[in-house]
Amino acid sequence: MLHIAIVGSGPAGYYAAEAATKHWGEDVRVDVFDALPVPYGLIRSGVAPDHQSIKAVAKRYEKVALGDTVRFVGNVRVGQDVAIDELQRLYDAVVLATGAPEDRRLDRPGEELGNIFGSAAFVGWYNGHPQFAGLAPDLSGRHAVVIGMGNVALDVARILAKTRGEFDGSDIVAHALGALMASGIETITILGRRGPHQIMMTPKELGELMHLARASPRVDPADLPERGEDALLEPGLRKSVTLLRDFAALPGPLRAQKPVAIEFDFFASPVGFHGEDGHVRQVEVERTVVEAGRAAGTGETYRVPADIVVACIGYRTAAVPGVPFDDRAGRFPNDEGCILPGLYCVGWARRGPSGTIGTNRPDGAAVVARIAQDLRGGSGKPGRAGFDALAAARGLDIVTFRDWQRIEQAEKAAARAGSPREKFVDIKSMIAARGA
Repeated sequence: MLHIAIVGSGPAGYYAAEAATKHWGEDVRVDVFDALPVPYGLIRSGVAPDHQSIKAVAKRYEKVALGDTVRFVGNVRVGQDVAIDELQRLYDAVVLATGAPEDRRLDRPGEELGNIFGSAAFVGWYNGHPQFAGLAPDLSGRHAVVIGMGNVALDVARILAKTRGEFDGSDIVAHALGALMASGIETITILGRRGPHQIMMTPKELGELMHLARASPRVDPADLPERGEDALLEPGLRKSVTLLRDFAALPGPLRAQKPVAIEFDFFASPVGFHGEDGHVRQVEVERTVVEAGRAAGTGETYRVPADIVVACIGYRTAAVPGVPFDDRAGRFPNDEGCILPGLYCVGWARRGPSGTIGTNRPDGAAVVARIAQDLRGGSGKPGRAGFDALAAARGLDIVTFRDWQRIEQAEKAAARAGSPREKFVDIKSMIAARGA
């Protein structure tokens, strides 16, 4: 029997668990650990609350979790409640599927001002992640600035712009919905260091901006390249640029009918933040040019009004005590998923924050293939029986998948009209619901 511990219950973790069961069948036992009492990681707390169709992939992970081969071990903090080297003594292989939960910093003067957030924190706030539920962003001002050229920036802008009715069917948490409905924001500026041909925004997410009830996207036609240059783009990006051209062509009277403007400011790199009374009020921006695909500053600067700033510039994996870490890359150093003998990584923890949710499926298969290459059979380690003995000795309060199902039922029962659930936003409430 082979015993595998997977740390992290998001897409990377469950795809790796699924791959392990397909490879070894009944000859493997997989324990999937998570620091929270609830599974699914990015699916629960990263995917936008109004993208329920994407969240439906959790049903696939549920099928994996309900078998005898794979076990969810929630409410266990690896690196605190149990050390990595302890897991390595208990399991034949330990796989880090911890994602990239930390924000990359901008490292610009004034970044410490109030009401400047990274996207992990801000998205975690409106998704009800316990770490960020108490963030309390001030949305009373008129101007929001979102920094970034990817889909997360679009998610943040869209959430800031929606009406209450447009949140029907979503699982946005109550505290965020209340704050957003009291928002005074009239302008949302999306800053991108490069131009339309370098965006990482996909057509689906861009297209959603055209259908917002009270907000209209705006693009300066002068920022768009010659139309003939679009032919050189790959098809998905070409569709995205076509949508930007549609935004630029929207008639002024039509835009004027909607009280909120979502303004794309391309060739714009933030170089600092200015505020008063400790609160951000402006973003200082340097105009750029794109040279060989990279943004270069021109020395020309201007200021954009900003009462709140959300930086959507990427994520970093969190370091784990006892595990080598590449601080510059923000992930675990590895050779095809292997960090050290018996210790592996998968998903964003392996490759950095790139790709879609589905990218983690072949990634999971690849790390399982690497484990199979390294291990020709079980070593006689105790696996989950050994961990259970350790957990009992330390008094760890483990949350099982059946416990999670009870938590989930309680969330569904508490849902407001039109919402699939009302998430618990603190660990104490989650654990209490387990016994409901």
